[in-house]
Formats: sequence, structure tokens, C-alpha cells
Amino acid sequence: MVEGPQRRLAAILAADVVGYSRLMELDEAGTLAALKARRRQVLEPLVAKHQGRVFKVAGDGALVEFASAVNAVQCAIELQHGMASANGDLPSGRRILLRIGINLGDLIVEGGDRYGEGVNIASRLESIAQPGDILVSGTIYDQARNKVGAEFEEYAPQTLKNMLEPVRVYRVGGTPRESIPTTERATGKPSIAVLPFVNMSGDPEQEYFADGITEDIITELSRYRSLCVIARNSSFVYKNRSLNVCVIGRDLGVQYVLEGSVRRLGERIRVTAQLVDTSTGNHLWAERYDRSVEDIFVVQDEITRTIVASLPAHIEEAERTRALRRATESISAYEHWLRGRHLLNGARSKEQVLHARQHFEKAIEIDPSYAAAHVDLAQTYFAEYQSPWTASRETAAEQVLTLGRKAVELDPRDSRTHLELAWAYLHVKGDFELAKVQVDEAFALNPNDYYNYCFGGWLATCSGDLDRALVCSSEALRRSPIVSDGCLHTCVAARYLAKNYEESILAFGKMVRPDRNVFGWIAAAYGQLGRAEEALGMITEFRKRVQDLPWTPKGNQPADWQHYWAVEFCTKDIAAREHLFDGLRKAGLPI
Repeated sequence: MVEGPQRRLAAILAADVVGYSRLMELDEAGTLAALKARRRQVLEPLVAKHQGRVFKVAGDGALVEFASAVNAVQCAIELQHGMASANGDLPSGRRILLRIGINLGDLIVEGGDRYGEGVNIASRLESIAQPGDILVSGTIYDQARNKVGAEFEEYAPQTLKNMLEPVRVYRVGGTPRESIPTTERATGKPSIAVLPFVNMSGDPEQEYFADGITEDIITELSRYRSLCVIARNSSFVYKNRSLNVCVIGRDLGVQYVLEGSVRRLGERIRVTAQLVDTSTGNHLWAERYDRSVEDIFVVQDEITRTIVASLPAHIEEAERTRALRRATESISAYEHWLRGRHLLNGARSKEQVLHARQHFEKAIEIDPSYAAAHVDLAQTYFAEYQSPWTASRETAAEQVLTLGRKAVELDPRDSRTHLELAWAYLHVKGDFELAKVQVDEAFALNPNDYYNYCFGGWLATCSGDLDRALVCSSEALRRSPIVSDGCLHTCVAARYLAKNYEESILAFGKMVRPDRNVFGWIAAAYGQLGRAEEALGMITEFRKRVQDLPWTPKGNQPADWQHYWAVEFCTKDIAAREHLFDGLRKAGLPI
């Protein structure tokens, strides 16, 4: 009889290396060697000393389980001191610094892994800690406050990502806090993150409007070649979280942060915006706009112009003209587009995708020349293409191609129209050359767009240009350093194909919500390394995640699985596909 998942209460310690991407860029081989040495010489002996168990090591992070909250906190304190000692006289830019989060909570135990809110809260606390810090939840504080030789500093309750209720948070005192250099952009461009504007309307239904204004400003700023703009993926991680902008600047590696709020009452709006220098916390400017809703486009343009004028960047007039073009003049079409975007960004069900589709169709009905609405209508068909509920995958893909062509025809100077068409050429027509023409045009129009680099990297992987794939992934990580699953998927595949199996696994460890097929790639990597147990675990997880897809093989016929992967990994390099098949066979997939 197979034993199912079990539950138990435990203390979870989540540790992560601060500035890992920067360290890897400076010295990839040296950083990997140093991390392995620190795990062997510092982490593992301390975990054993305090009766803990490391149950997951992924890339630059580790998760450790303890039966005792006191042991978890004491281990964390000694771990931070041990890391500081091991750093010795290393220059500040080369030190390996940890941030640690600890939570006491309920776990789901399945085999060698641990899941559940107990793990999630520890990971979220780690993500908001500063270098050298230890943040603990209220449940840990209640158990350990009088039993360890440290003071606790109470923070305001924090609303953590994907958590419904605020969490009590405490900082453990006496640890060696350090600062880390802000990530320097190789281009030397001023860098900026636009945080989600706060909805001050008192009506949750207006959330779409505040988010839409934020996304529009990000999009408009990203058109300026003289700026480096953080993608929505990473800036929206800070939605509904109260953090110092200097901390956000450090995490995102940016010099400037724009924050603001939106209050809407009927047909009137009030928008506030302030630009902050993250190195000092000083406001460079702040402004309030009281206008009619019909003037929202003018407000967005004023904010964009003021930001550009405030930053030490030389903006060419042609660039300025292109950046301030407006996609539609209809506020009604714009509202439907915003509502559709809001639904699509959070879509987890068929109903949400189809509801978003209705809004995009309505926007196009009002303004048939609205290219952005055509792009996002295509995105609903892309979501359907990937879903288990699609009536016809081929029909959905053809719709993406048709809408992509129409979008390019309507607005050939919008990079997103070309990117949508590039995807369709690759996946519908299998035409690598036409896909590259379109993605190159997208890059030329917007060299800041995270998605250009994600798709450009994947196209390069499928085309066999692995060096280009990794360059694109690196550029994508610059623009979305926190949530970057798209480019990390490319890293996983490109490093596997280059036979850097361990580095492929390290890239997987940094993913937040891995795509179902990534588990297949990692199973193959473990298979190539001869790590049979881990390979089987990953192949089992992969098969579980794809079992409900109508196009997934229901049996164990090798030809069926070969067809599945030929579609999912569209490559013109037969040797690359056979390399993947070889790893999957070693992992236990009948292929």
C-alpha cells in the first residue's frame, strides 16, 4: 500500500544568497565553487548541530526543517555569524551574504519534500529580509523569545505575497548586517522601477484602473532606449506590501523608483506620483493631478515626460515622439482593454480567460484600429492553446496568427505586435526565419521589453544558438530580477543542451512557478547525471502535471511521447531533440 502525504508541525528555515545573479555574472565558476564550500563547511555542520534536516537545495537557496523553533533560530544566528566569518577580508562585491526567514507552521510531507503554508511563509519572509538579517514569524517569536540569547525587533505586520492575512514579523537582533552594492547595469543607463499605484477609491472594483495606469507607464517608459525599466513581473511583486524604497531599489538593482496612487470618483480622478532616488530615499519630484477620466492619457504622458526630464538621460527627439504615441483615443475602448488586462493577468480558469476575451472584443468593436487590444485578444487564444479546456489547440493557434498579423498591420511601430506574430510563426508555422525577423523588429522598437528577451532566448534555443539564448536570458533577468520564470525556462533548456546539467538544475531552483514541461527538462538533467531517484521524482511530477491535457499520451507508447515533445520543443536541430529524449529515457519516460 502506497502511503499518501502526511502533515506535521515544524519550524522551517529558508535561506537565500543576496545578489546571486550579480555574483554569477562576475565569476560563475568561482561563485558555484564558493557556494558548495559554504554549504559543506558552514551550513551542513550547523544544521546537524541543531538537529535540523536540509530537505531542499536549489540554486542559491536552501530549506531546512527543525522539530524545534528554538533550534531553528539558534542555527540561523550561528549561520549568519559563520557566513560573516567565512567572508573574511573579501571585498564587499564578492561576499556571499544570506537573508533568512523562519516560520513555524503546518507542513505537507510527501517523500523527501515539504509543501504548504509553513514553507511558503518562511520563503516570503526570507525574500523581504535585508542582507545578514533573520526575519521570523509571530509563531516562531512566541516559542523562542525567551529561550535564545538575542533581542527581537518587532516590525509592522506584513502582507506577504499570496497570503490573505498579514503576518506578524520580527527581526532577530545581533546578526552582522551588511550592505550589498546596487546592481550596475552594463549599459550604464539610468534604471527605474514603477511600483503598482495604490487604489485609493475605496472600491476594489477600481483595482483594474490603478493597475492599468501603472502598466501603461511601465510600457511608455520602456520605449526609451536611454532607460533601463524593470518589467511588470518584478515590480508587481511589491503590490500591497509596505517596504522602504531603498530596500526595493537594492532588490531590483535600480537607481529610481516611481510610486503613486489613484482615486476615482465617478468621472473624476486624482493621480499622485513621486519619483524617489533609491540611494538616498530623497524625492526628486512629486505631483498631484486632479482631472476628468477623459484626461487620463494626458496625465500618463505628463508623468512620463517628467520622469524622463528628471533622469540623467539623453532622449533623442525621434525616441520622444515614438514613446508618446497613444494607442487609442477612446476612453471607453481603453477601459475595456484595462479590464481585460486585469482579468488576464490573474487568470487561472477558463471563465476568467473568456471574460477577458469579451472585454478585448468589446474594445475592438469600439475602436477597430486598437492594435494593443488585438495583441491581448491573441493572448487569450494563447492561454487557450496552453490549457486543458481548449476545444481545438490548432484553432486557437491559428487565431493567434491571424490576430498577430492584424495587430502588426494596425501598428507596425508597437513591439508587442511583432512579438505576438513571432510566436505564431514559430508555433503555428514552424518558421524559424520569419519568427526571427519579427522578434528582431520587436527588439529594434523596444530594447527594454522583458518579453522580447524571453521569447528571443527561447527562439535561439530552438534554433541551436545556445550562446544567444543565454545572453537573452541574462538581459531578461536584468529587467525582471525577482519573477523571471520565462527566461529561466530558457536557461534550463539551453544549459541542458550545452550539457551543463548541474547549471540547468540551478536555474530551475530559482523559478517561482515552473512550467509543467520544465519538470521534464530537469528530470532529463538528473537522468544524465545518473541521479536516478531525483530523476524519477521529477518525471513523476511531470507526468502528474500534464496528465489532464487532452494532447498528453495516455499510455506508454514511445512514439506518442516523442510526438508530444516534438511539439513542445519545436527545434530544427534533430540532435538536440535526441539529446533531450536520451535524458528523458534515463529518467524513466518511455520515449
